[in-house]
Amino acid sequence: MKSQSVVIVGGASGLGLVTARLMVDRGAAKIGLIDRNEALLASSAAELEAMGAEVATAVADISRADTAHGGFEAVAKKLGRIHALVNSAAIYPRKPILEISDDDWDLENAINIKGTYHMMVAAVRHMRQFVSTPEVTGRIVNVTSVDAFKAHPQNAHYAATKAAVVSLTKSFAQECAADQILVNSVAPAGFATDRAKELGFLPELAKASALGRAAEPVEMAEWIVMMASSRNTYATGENVVISGGYIYV
Repeated sequence: MKSQSVVIVGGASGLGLVTARLMVDRGAAKIGLIDRNEALLASSAAELEAMGAEVATAVADISRADTAHGGFEAVAKKLGRIHALVNSAAIYPRKPILEISDDDWDLENAINIKGTYHMMVAAVRHMRQFVSTPEVTGRIVNVTSVDAFKAHPQNAHYAATKAAVVSLTKSFAQECAADQILVNSVAPAGFATDRAKELGFLPELAKASALGRAAEPVEMAEWIVMMASSRNTYATGENVVISGGYIYV
């Protein structure tokens, strides 16, 4: 990640922030954070700046093209060329299949699918300015989920959106290959976030995993960093499942 500039959507907390910390540790010089929580953005930016990174932030509603693109452009205006985008923003509601309303579907699709799409479009438009074949122009990493491949109770609408993101990743990889923009996704199993601990499924996940434990967030961030870094020169259209042997795809 040395001297790279990276935009992380949903980077004010959770896996996005863990990824940002790891990227700065690995030499990323500039980090752009896009999130809807202004207070968390400020505190996370201050933390990363204390680690030595130049940080730009934008509060944005990623479910709309104009505000999503505006957020990316605002960050890029401050940081200059963006080498990588990480899409880590998502919502994770749980409801039985017979109770999922139209509003539930609309919100889930707006953030997890449309939001990811809008940010990818913004990144591709920006990165295409720097095409220099055969060098890699840019990298996009989408955070999906094993839920895209394995059914779980009370999870249908979330799982459907994550399957859609896997498909979007492959479509963008095909269309962006000529511009040397590499597009991949990372699909974690559940890992030890505060939200996962609250929901209480980690012990069950640990028992079902070949390794006998749930992952720590930084173990997932390692794979995101790899795919977003200059070490990735050939992988595109791939979805990497990181599950500790919970699922094999």
